[in-house]
Amino acid sequence: MRTMRLFWLELGRLLQSRLTWLIVLLTVLSPLVGLTLYRPATASTMLTQYLANPAIAGGAVGGVLFGILTIFELDRPSRGRVEALTDAAVSPLTMALVRLAALITSAVLALLLVMAVWFPISWGMIGQVFDAADYLLSYLLLTGLALPLGILAAGAAYQFTRRLDLSLVLLAGFAALSLTVWADDWQLCWLNPCVWALSDDFSNFRIFRSVAYMRLSWLLALAGVWAVSYLCIRQYGKGMLGSLRHSVRRLYRPLAAALLLGSSLTAYAAQPLVDHSNPDQTVMTFLEIPYLEQVLCTGRTAQVFPDTRSGTVEGKATYQLENRSGKAQTVAFGINPGYEVSNVRANGEETSFTVSDYQEYNEALLEVEIPAEQQIELSLSYRGFPQEDVNMSTMQGGTEVSDEYLCLQNAALAPRILNVLPDENLYPATVEVTLPQGMTVIPFGSAQPELVAEHENNTVTWRYQDNGAGGILYAGDYVREEIVAGGLTVEFYYGRKHQPVMEQAGAVQAVQAVVDYCTEHYGALSFGAGGSLKLIQSRTSGGGYAADGASLLDEQDFTAANLGDSSKGAAAGEVMIHELVHQWWGLGNMFDTAEEDSPWSAEGLTVYTTYRIVKALYGEEYAREHYIDQWQQAVDDYYLNFYVRNPAYLQMLPEEERLQISNSLRYVRQYCEMPLKILKAEQLVGGEQAMDTILNSLFNRELDPMYPYLSYQDFLEACGLKEEDLNLA
Repeated sequence: MRTMRLFWLELGRLLQSRLTWLIVLLTVLSPLVGLTLYRPATASTMLTQYLANPAIAGGAVGGVLFGILTIFELDRPSRGRVEALTDAAVSPLTMALVRLAALITSAVLALLLVMAVWFPISWGMIGQVFDAADYLLSYLLLTGLALPLGILAAGAAYQFTRRLDLSLVLLAGFAALSLTVWADDWQLCWLNPCVWALSDDFSNFRIFRSVAYMRLSWLLALAGVWAVSYLCIRQYGKGMLGSLRHSVRRLYRPLAAALLLGSSLTAYAAQPLVDHSNPDQTVMTFLEIPYLEQVLCTGRTAQVFPDTRSGTVEGKATYQLENRSGKAQTVAFGINPGYEVSNVRANGEETSFTVSDYQEYNEALLEVEIPAEQQIELSLSYRGFPQEDVNMSTMQGGTEVSDEYLCLQNAALAPRILNVLPDENLYPATVEVTLPQGMTVIPFGSAQPELVAEHENNTVTWRYQDNGAGGILYAGDYVREEIVAGGLTVEFYYGRKHQPVMEQAGAVQAVQAVVDYCTEHYGALSFGAGGSLKLIQSRTSGGGYAADGASLLDEQDFTAANLGDSSKGAAAGEVMIHELVHQWWGLGNMFDTAEEDSPWSAEGLTVYTTYRIVKALYGEEYAREHYIDQWQQAVDDYYLNFYVRNPAYLQMLPEEERLQISNSLRYVRQYCEMPLKILKAEQLVGGEQAMDTILNSLFNRELDPMYPYLSYQDFLEACGLKEEDLNLA
């Protein structure tokens, strides 16, 4: 009871302090840093730019500010030379707990003010894709939990040292570690969580769970360190060691500290989100496993039950095998490292299996013994939380299981067979997946799902046929548009939250225009299948890919920031055209990485093709004004740039600033100078028709499997030109 009265007295005194309110005010303003100076999340989505970055910056700045407040408050009795009096009146150990509780309470009040102030601001900046749940979770996890971490770290520093100056130095050093050395380790960046992107259209469940886990681990760790420092609080005129010996007499105190520290270490070691794959991505051990020459796979089935609330997956996979060897064999599978395997049976009988500790490319090696029988039905059950590749740990979110969005790839969908060849029909597979009603199921590829069952728990089961050893499955709240263009039926899937943006940008018309134009001028896409093509918008993942009748479009292609990029198009619909043209230049044909001083990349031909399509749609005058003239102005400015004319000075700049300037200059060369060079090549080869013939031949050329990239030299040779012929001077 007395302790509670002390708490209210201490909290009241704290809230009457000018320093406290200065810290609170600066904390409320701290998200501004994420809009201007500190932008660790790099994606171009609205939630990344206007929610994630302000919230992360608010946590980083606010954590340090409340750490400073903690140190000054703990040092206040010493500065006022009343320490002896306060220690005589109240136990220093009791006051330490009271001050900690009061400081954390003030941090909670500061967080509430931050959230109240920034709610309408964030809503206004983000616009129609604003999501209240994402807002609350962002500020609770990214900002809110940083404040008690700063308080615990600073409190421990002061209780160990009893010096204001040294405590401030220790706090600054600890914060600097998180912002620099540890910034690329998702478990160690205690102050600034590794969040590279928040999705506008789909779930951020995975990323928030990752941040929450990291925060929990650090709360346990710093609470443990604080508990150890608590044992070192000076009392009875003793020093740190003497006070420690006295405090540990009550056994529950060191036990509590040990429990907190042990729990934090356990949480760090047992994290369920990221695997332990070999970081050397040049090693391909699993690909080197020899095939069983006398064992065939004639079919497989998978029944998959994602739990969208917990983010886990449960499944049963069955493989039809033909063993012609007359002896027992060991069949190898790749399985997601987060899954546990159970109930493995061959022809109804339990059979032995092992799962290796070694992991590679987000797969663990599962080996199953099959009997000498010729016809074998091998079934296995698996369940767990699908882990992501450790090499992508700072870009989590690619694998997602939630009621808004699902992405399961290959071994995360079902165990992927490694060393058994298929028969002449490849690996014919039947996949069934049970999901909540309202989620659109999209198998990546040409397969079409059918609804086969509805259940009382508001879930439905979908079934589709596939023919690969693995598979990729998307599901979510999608809008489906069917577009006939270029001799194809294009199924265009995009997030329902983005529907107003897509309609405003004329997405359907852009798809039709691009597919018609590019198919006519360059040829059909090689990854189209059976007269159909799926275009699937994914949750922001850092890029797209295409194969077997489907192509993935990254969410970032359709953000407001990207659709407003004038270097890609004069209007949102034209930027949409630009991104779709990448199906031909970038996916349909891959480009070699441009040398630092070369403007060659997929962007040059993409911008040029966008110009040609816009010219066909809106006329030559419009295209010249909004494309050629803009390119020319940017290139003219480029060659007047101080650092272009004086490259030696560029090398003298700090690395971060040098890279920023270099990237900006390279951007102009790829998006503006290269299209002008292609336009000049067009004039030199005899006009648009001649250039179309050349580009058609390049697009449909026979690829060298060892180097399937379109190079600048390939382009020049096809045009019968030399590099100097395209100089713009």
